[in-house]
Amino acid sequence: MNNNSAIGKSWDEVRAELFTPEEIAESDLRVALIGELIKARQEKGISQKKLEELSGVKQPVIARMEKGITSPQLDTIIKVLAPLGKTLAIVPLDQ
Repeated sequence: MNNNSAIGKSWDEVRAELFTPEEIAESDLRVALIGELIKARQEKGISQKKLEELSGVKQPVIARMEKGITSPQLDTIIKVLAPLGKTLAIVPLDQ
């Protein structure tokens, strides 16, 4: 196998070659945050449209957040999380 080829390498190996540890950590955090947002919305049985009504954040913005198309502002995330009974917390990285 040719070591210069991405074929045969795991995604983690390729990702480590393409991105800095900081970029990887930021991406992982973004994915985890949006995943938790989607999970909380689905567990409550709330549609994106209903979440718009409850949060004041337009449904297309919620859809773009959930698809990872946009990187929302912190206040937008907090507005969307509140009706879901969630908030953000600052915790040590080792947790």
